[in-house]
Amino acid sequence: MSAADQDHIAAAHSVDDHRATDQTHNDVPAHGHNPSKQTGVDENPDLTLRYSHEHQHNHLHHNRASMAGRHDEVLYAEGTTYDKSNIGEKGPQDYSTHHLRTGPVNEKDFVAMEAGKATIEGPTATNVSEDEGRTHRVSRMYAKNKIFVHLFVWLLFTGWWIAGLILHRHDYGWLIPFLLYLAITLRIIFFWAPITIVTRPMHFVWNNTGVRVYQALPERTRTPLAALVAIAVILVGTFVSPESQDNTRGNRAISLLGLAIMLVVLYATSRDRSKIRWHTVIGGMLTQFVIAVFVLRTGAGYDIFNFISGLARDLLGFANQGTEFLTAASVLKLGWFLTGVVPPIIFFVSLVQLLYYFGVLQWFIGKFAVFFFWSLRVSGAEAVVAAASPFIGQGESAMLVRPFVPHLTLAEIHQVMTCGFATISGSVLVAYISLGLNAQAMVSSCIMSIPASLAVSKMRYPETEETITSGRCVVPDDDEHRATNALHAFANGAWLGIKIAGMIVATLLCIIALIGLINGLLGWWGKYINITQDGEAYLTLQLILGYICYPVAFLLGVPRDDLLQVAQLIGIKVIANEFVAYNSLTSEAEYINMSPRSKLIATYALCGFGNFGSLGTQIGVLSQIAPSRAGDVSKVALSALFSGVLSTLTSASIAGLLVTDQSTLSQST
Repeated sequence: MSAADQDHIAAAHSVDDHRATDQTHNDVPAHGHNPSKQTGVDENPDLTLRYSHEHQHNHLHHNRASMAGRHDEVLYAEGTTYDKSNIGEKGPQDYSTHHLRTGPVNEKDFVAMEAGKATIEGPTATNVSEDEGRTHRVSRMYAKNKIFVHLFVWLLFTGWWIAGLILHRHDYGWLIPFLLYLAITLRIIFFWAPITIVTRPMHFVWNNTGVRVYQALPERTRTPLAALVAIAVILVGTFVSPESQDNTRGNRAISLLGLAIMLVVLYATSRDRSKIRWHTVIGGMLTQFVIAVFVLRTGAGYDIFNFISGLARDLLGFANQGTEFLTAASVLKLGWFLTGVVPPIIFFVSLVQLLYYFGVLQWFIGKFAVFFFWSLRVSGAEAVVAAASPFIGQGESAMLVRPFVPHLTLAEIHQVMTCGFATISGSVLVAYISLGLNAQAMVSSCIMSIPASLAVSKMRYPETEETITSGRCVVPDDDEHRATNALHAFANGAWLGIKIAGMIVATLLCIIALIGLINGLLGWWGKYINITQDGEAYLTLQLILGYICYPVAFLLGVPRDDLLQVAQLIGIKVIANEFVAYNSLTSEAEYINMSPRSKLIATYALCGFGNFGSLGTQIGVLSQIAPSRAGDVSKVALSALFSGVLSTLTSASIAGLLVTDQSTLSQST
């Protein structure tokens, strides 16, 4: 008897054993049948009622290959649904390729299987499309010739990098091609070599240096010393650079004071100050500051983010080609929001869906999530949502952890919502760049808001319960919404892009009209008490919000001449949305004429979904995902909105601390 046949018989015995166990303990199987209470069920002539026809493991995940004709492969997701009570004493590693044969079988086969004497044999599943079969034939060919494919790709990019280094080192630069080549090389190497050859020495060095120093310190002094180190880093990074334009050390000191006051407010209003996890707070703020230093103070950081923003601007060009085909070249010169901003949104969302289908986006989000998971000691669900929010938006990021949402603690729900309010999505990022906003500032603000939202939320609403994703970071597959193929994913993305763009257009139309109505009523009312300017109505919603947010703008380090304008923009962003505020920043004369420092701080301060419109969106999305938690979502929603707005403002304060080359950074605006 072959080893494969022995495996088959062992699997059948395992099924029989589980049945006996279930009958003994009166457990209800995954599909709802209870064999212990169904007397003579196997004697029933209807095969669908036989216990042997039921799915015998508790929904362990089948991969796409097994569902597309590769009947020799069943994937057990490690770290999620593995349970020894379900699949025996073998570990998850033993079940990565557990062999079963699928297909139509007759009654004798089932009787033999139940007796532990035979395995199920038959043709491959018949409900799989031919396209999927062809796709997985290609996958099998790739698996057989993987080493040659990888070698070809590596040689191709090696030649490209060397040629570029020789031909265009001085005009196009060498850093970006080198980083791309290095990333591809490392990825191919770690396809064949375990990454532990790098991580083990790193862990050894760290465990014998940093960990030993940390453990040698008295426990009571560890957190205060970590805070002092963070403060020292921030102070040195803030004041070491020379003054430039209106970026004086006095303005930087005000920005630093504003950052400190925001942290004090968070501490004073915390739900439970004794439960604050200071490691997350200190690490989050320090990470945010280091990212800002890398972007705003180093040539390499500027080049990398300039390259990323350049790629984002290039996306606009590709969308313009589609717009030109549908209309005319002259339409692109009109500068309309409808023709210049909406098409890039649709194209970008479609592209994101395509990347999600191929697994690129999940891989990238997973790497980000693992970093924040281990460095800031947050739960796996919080790390995944925080890492995903700047790329796919506030609602979609929560969908990534949909299986966990009904089981999240109140603090985790608060964190999920805070991340959504603190950042913007990639689709609207492209739209804002098309308005003429500074791309480097927008991209860096999105990244900075990830650790900031984690730190701020954990101060405002500390964790007091036990989390089910503590100790693991998993991005579950969304089988329900999985596309059939790449074309299906791209088409779904186009349709989703139309819905998102339509929602943005409709929301802007209604909000701008509503603000106009409010300003009309306020102006009419103000005329009767002489609140006018040059005979015209002067009392507006922007003016009222400007005075309310005046102290906020001052504490961000905005120059005195522009305090009211920046305060108005912040108020409009919170009451209406950031789209309206950014549109004013780029189109109205009173904001265009502000100083470069003021425009840069305003760009950072507005870069988030923290407004009352998004409050309804997040409550709706999370309540749909987990209807049983709708009350809890509403309970923490306002606190999360406050935390999200504050997270974005901390990024603006840090930008005010660090920016030096303002003429370069503000040229886009």
